[in-house]
Amino acid sequence: MPVLSLIRHAPTAWNEQGRMQGRADIPLSDFGHSIAATWQLPEEIRHAHWHSSPLTRTQQTAKILGVNPIIEDRLIEMDWGAWEGETLNDLRKNHSSSMVNQELLGLDFCPSGGESPRMVQERVLPWLQSLKNIRFPVAAVTHKGLIRAVTALATGWDMLGKDPNKLHPNTCRQFMISENGKVSLLEPDIPLVET
Repeated sequence: MPVLSLIRHAPTAWNEQGRMQGRADIPLSDFGHSIAATWQLPEEIRHAHWHSSPLTRTQQTAKILGVNPIIEDRLIEMDWGAWEGETLNDLRKNHSSSMVNQELLGLDFCPSGGESPRMVQERVLPWLQSLKNIRFPVAAVTHKGLIRAVTALATGWDMLGKDPNKLHPNTCRQFMISENGKVSLLEPDIPLVET
């Protein structure tokens, strides 16, 4: 049963501004470059079989980490559709009733013209299941929305209410994939920086 380690890309200017990036191909900021340069991969994943989302920010992060990933389109970020580029505060202010209704949908939260977390799960599940017979560690640089969707899949969280496994910055999240393709959460927050 392989261990899958997922790392969120380092920060971009839009992350720093609290903007929903989705599919926008925003590169790492100078701050993001400097943060990623402090990360140290855990020994058990240094020589993993690496994958990456096709977006620039994930590939830049992988390069800083010194890994050469296979580009996997299914690891791309959740599509925020018409809400891409907006902040959560602006969404709640400018689309108050629509946003409230959407937030009550949990896994089926879906911005206009975008993608829901459930759709992200459906997109990434065949890739996850393709790893079930691999006998070596697998790792990927990807996105917060995708990592949250995989976490919900692994834990049964319906994405309603507070996230019981909040994704912390500068960490790696590990999952186990069973021989029947079931995903379970192994380690939620492995530090990438010494504290």
